[in-house]
Amino acid sequence: MTNSLLLCSRLPARLDVNQAAEILGFVPHEISVLISARLLKPLGKPAANGHKFFHAAEIAELSQNRDWLDKATRAVTQRWQERNRKRKTDSVLISAHQL
Repeated sequence: MTNSLLLCSRLPARLDVNQAAEILGFVPHEISVLISARLLKPLGKPAANGHKFFHAAEIAELSQNRDWLDKATRAVTQRWQERNRKRKTDSVLISAHQL
């Protein structure tokens, strides 16, 4: 994680996924998890695979909100647990099918 944005005296009005992730303390690919969990809302109505931008003041405010950070962290953790559980189940099914 680079600290260049964190050293700015003034944030730009809009932040992209990488900038929002840097301020919130998440990695960029976790931002999509937060959007899916409805914990973050991008500006406008971007296409599912389009560039997403976020309101800088809102991101800065969320970065100081312990309750929101707790919910967001739990949402990301839960997503990884679900994926790992699914992979384990899939690998067991494949192994059983090969017998």
